[in-house]
Amino acid sequence: MVFENFKDLAHIAETELFTALVGDILDKMGYYHQFLPQELKPLREDMVIFGKAMPVVEADFFDEHMLKSHNPLINKPFGIMFEALDSLQEDEVYICTGSSFRYALWGGLMSTRAIKLKAAGAIVNGYSRDTNEILRLNFPVFSRGSYAQDQGPRGKVVDYRIPIEIGGVRINPGDIVYGDRDGIVIVPEPIMEQVFLKAIEKARGEQSVKKALEAGMSTVEAFDKFGIM
Repeated sequence: MVFENFKDLAHIAETELFTALVGDILDKMGYYHQFLPQELKPLREDMVIFGKAMPVVEADFFDEHMLKSHNPLINKPFGIMFEALDSLQEDEVYICTGSSFRYALWGGLMSTRAIKLKAAGAIVNGYSRDTNEILRLNFPVFSRGSYAQDQGPRGKVVDYRIPIEIGGVRINPGDIVYGDRDGIVIVPEPIMEQVFLKAIEKARGEQSVKKALEAGMSTVEAFDKFGIM
């Protein structure tokens, strides 16, 4: 086995692999739509996320306390965001969608708690805030950008650890979330081992192609010989 456990695989992903290569493998296996929207970017270009999806659903609300609501959950500040955050486990990625883009879905204190829980990072289909604090913490966060407006009176977490979709990509709890400056790819958990074994093989094969090209071999010859480009 090329990797012994998840920590080993995460190290290989961060040092030898990149999202484009994993996406190529998924294409070869018939999974043609696994990248999240390109608008989702890391707060700092060298940030990499590699972990297991912990999906979270956020929804818009228009008052912090809705006295006539039929759902007692609605009167809780932030809904069940605190419960969702506290449920994070080691190597998991908090990945959230469902709301509008009127407010931030992630911030500095959330990052502090996630670090304590040994989470792998956060991806929000919306904005983040407290950017300087998050950068000081060096916690990997991907979002659509920074925006200071708080979710408190505007949005609530309504569920977590359930399947979600972002940009038409299905994300189930436990799926592998892999993000770098070029994109975020979702690897379904049932095919995770197969995908990454192939990705590692291709990455190491590409080094042979690189050496051949540097030695003067044409791209036609290199592809004919190695089948990689």
